[in-house]
Amino acid sequence: MTQSNATPAFTTMDAFRALLIDQPQLDAAAQTEAADHNGQLTKPPGSLGRLEDLAIWYRGWRGGALAQIETPQVIVFAGNHGVAARGVSAFPAEVTAQMVMNFEHGGAAINQIAAANGATLKVVALDLDHPTQDFSVAPAMSEDDLVAALLAGWNAVDATADLLVVGEMGIANTTSAAALVAALIGGDAADWTGRGTGVDDAGLALKTQVVAEAVALHKGQGDGLEMLRRLGGRELAGMAGAMVRARALRIPVILDGFICCAAALTLAQTQEGALDHTVAGHLSAEGGHARLLDALGKEPLLHLGLRLGEASGAALAIGVMKGAMACHAGMATFAQAGVSDG
Repeated sequence: MTQSNATPAFTTMDAFRALLIDQPQLDAAAQTEAADHNGQLTKPPGSLGRLEDLAIWYRGWRGGALAQIETPQVIVFAGNHGVAARGVSAFPAEVTAQMVMNFEHGGAAINQIAAANGATLKVVALDLDHPTQDFSVAPAMSEDDLVAALLAGWNAVDATADLLVVGEMGIANTTSAAALVAALIGGDAADWTGRGTGVDDAGLALKTQVVAEAVALHKGQGDGLEMLRRLGGRELAGMAGAMVRARALRIPVILDGFICCAAALTLAQTQEGALDHTVAGHLSAEGGHARLLDALGKEPLLHLGLRLGEASGAALAIGVMKGAMACHAGMATFAQAGVSDG
């Protein structure tokens, strides 16, 4: 399944919602075959722990072949937020463009992690010269803005990839993520608002106040996709569009930290089962991430205290997925090895 940029897959939010409804489902026959194969490998049952479950899950999305992961893709989306003008970040908005340049020159952490795990890296900067509206006083994006960002994510996915990681860069986007989660899950703004790039106590109090104002203005005004329009950013929408495109292509996705999972939440709150093709790459140090993962029903693969963003934690988890599939595809069965299975 390929999609030309000249022929958009969708042009409205409702058309995107329709795509969410009409998505491929897990191949139960392939999953059963994978489970049967796993039971014949030269190891005590369950001794590879969660690696076994991951391999069976992966084959359920990719099909029946005993394939290893060879073409993982990492995409980092960048966007600027009007709410940054409220002083909610420890860094100025121009840092977004500066970091995009760093990504493009190979100097960021994600460049090193992607390369170490054999992944291609694509950086998608989304209209950085035109920040979204300050969502504490107005919706962040128009429908056209949202659709354009979703399409950018959709079109960024490499159809030949066999695993996808999505991440972000955008000053003030932890404020956006906190507002989205608070609006969609509930609770006080303080439950979801963390220090992000490292704001001090006064900065955290201001950030929490801004999140509370935004939630009061927008909560209850629509489904997850509408909340993404009102409280999100272009880079969050880009990640969401890429996740849905990956599902259409049956490419499993590793979710990154709090911001990525907030974008994923908007899909889950729009269509049940929208995240069945995803796993959580890691538990970040951002305060609300653990509770958000619980709400999504996702158990993280890694817990390393990361809070960098830019897909770094999820990209590290590519190695876990590669290890799971290498064992599943490469290990001998009891019959092949001439080993008694008891």
